[in-house]
Amino acid sequence: MGRVIALMDDLFFQMKLAETAKHLGVEVKVAATPEALQTLLEPPPRLLIVDLNSRSQPIAMIQKLRADKNGVRVVGFLSHVQTDLAAQARAAGCDEVMPRSAFTQNLAAILAAAKD
Repeated sequence: MGRVIALMDDLFFQMKLAETAKHLGVEVKVAATPEALQTLLEPPPRLLIVDLNSRSQPIAMIQKLRADKNGVRVVGFLSHVQTDLAAQARAAGCDEVMPRSAFTQNLAAILAAAKD
């Protein structure tokens, strides 16, 4: 079974993620801070989901993850109007950046892909 970890401090999205993952049989662990996230990176997960609007410096965390040569797939989500933040996330090493609405709509498929 694929492991998924997430960096997010939005309780609504944490619950939505947990509920969808449970339905699909995917193990998900959520961290609200980069420090807590570090403890979840071993063993390496199949997927890291990042709320790019998190208050815990998600861009710096993605840069550190990539500097450590961690090949985990990173999917970030944000408000559709935040084009500068989207560009920063891509430059930091985020594999996929999507608007919050698209993330929500495709959440089951994103998690299912990490299950294989």
